Amino acid sequence: MASKSASRKHDVIVIGAGPGGYVAAIRAAQSGLSVAVVERAHLGGVCLNWGCIPTKALLRSAEVLHLMRQAESFGLSAGAPGHDLAAVVKRSRQVAGQLSAGVKHLLKKNRVTVIMGEATIPAPGRVRVTGKDGAQDLETRNIILATGARARDLPGLEADGKRVWNYRHALQPPHEPKRLLVIGSGAIGIEFASFYNTLGAEVTVVEVMERILPVEDAEISALAGRAFERQGMEILAKATVKKLVRGAAKVTAHIEAGGKSTVRDFDTVISAVGIVGNTEGLGLEGLGVKIDRTHVVVDEYCRTGVPGLFAIGDIAGPPWLAHKASHEGVMVAELIAGGQPHPVAPESIPGCTYCMPQIASLGLTEAAARERGHKVKVGRFPLIGNGKAIALGESEGLIKTVFDAVTGELLGAHMIGPEVTELIQGYVIGRTLEATEDDFIHTVFPHPTLSEAMHESVLAAFGRAIHI
Repeated sequence: MASKSASRKHDVIVIGAGPGGYVAAIRAAQSGLSVAVVERAHLGGVCLNWGCIPTKALLRSAEVLHLMRQAESFGLSAGAPGHDLAAVVKRSRQVAGQLSAGVKHLLKKNRVTVIMGEATIPAPGRVRVTGKDGAQDLETRNIILATGARARDLPGLEADGKRVWNYRHALQPPHEPKRLLVIGSGAIGIEFASFYNTLGAEVTVVEVMERILPVEDAEISALAGRAFERQGMEILAKATVKKLVRGAAKVTAHIEAGGKSTVRDFDTVISAVGIVGNTEGLGLEGLGVKIDRTHVVVDEYCRTGVPGLFAIGDIAGPPWLAHKASHEGVMVAELIAGGQPHPVAPESIPGCTYCMPQIASLGLTEAAARERGHKVKVGRFPLIGNGKAIALGESEGLIKTVFDAVTGELLGAHMIGPEVTELIQGYVIGRTLEATEDDFIHTVFPHPTLSEAMHESVLAAFGRAIHI
């Protein structure tokens, strides 16, 4: 079908309707701008449809199954708990579908024009969208790239959806793994390892770095590794999968670890070795946009260097987190609308991993703080000293805080244990408000709560802990 001749004009066009794009579109519309958002697949993007949300639904099912198995320790009886993987997956898809419909409603409510199709940028201020009804040309003063990223494939380890999976295959598995190899121990790899381990699979995790969860504080990584091994996982750090030989019912993995090579059989492999920015096919090279290792290079305000062209979220580099993308979207929308927003500070963005036990972190690790020349005070509070954790039956865990010894600034916070992905926000707010140790120490924490352990960790950093 021929291209529609008339161009449609907007103040802002957002390419990609994930957690960065749809939020940017809504905030721009709230600011009185005429906005269109272009999406090629699903409103809500990968995060809502194939990432953050459905994985959390799966992990919630695993958590409930874990609790059912512990019923006797709570004085309860639940028979022999089991699971139906197809039903678990169906629930996760329903959760994702509900939220995708919610995004559609929010865009409509805020009068954002939604255009489904593939976008290219033939020239500054112009967007061509090719959809099922042909192509149409759009004009705009501002373009926000929010095209996200996809799973990285390493040569020889490519996902095929049969016996070797990426995250999308793992969300809608063609079979239930019994012997599972997970390559990569970042958040995605560890979450799937935790989920399938809880369902009963024999799980082996291979990590090329010297420890699992390598971006986390070393102390937290070590505690996590021990917890996973107690749950039956096998952890192989400083190891590499050299080759996969695929069969009809198994995959033979050639693994190198500790200078030795072994050959082992698995029925399923999940490759979770990072992501690649979706920069292809947009016409960015012709515009003069600088791309570094598949990610668009931007300044602190997500400007690409091409007037009126911004990039946010995963396409703009780490940390690759949905909440980072959303805040960048708001910042850019407000900047376009004439505001003076604060740039998003990377070290004030929390990271969360929803395995069992949960892991959450903010800011600098202890090692990074020392490497930057800080004199530090470090506080640690084990959850075995927290009444609520004991009552929950989940007293394994640690809250660790890192402060500048001179200024009292909170440099970092690192947690492992129940619901720490919710607790971390307390430290995030404190850091945003530039709270010092004195502010945290004089804050009243309710009792009995897990949050009291946050207070005790701060107290411990300054020699004032009460319950250890």
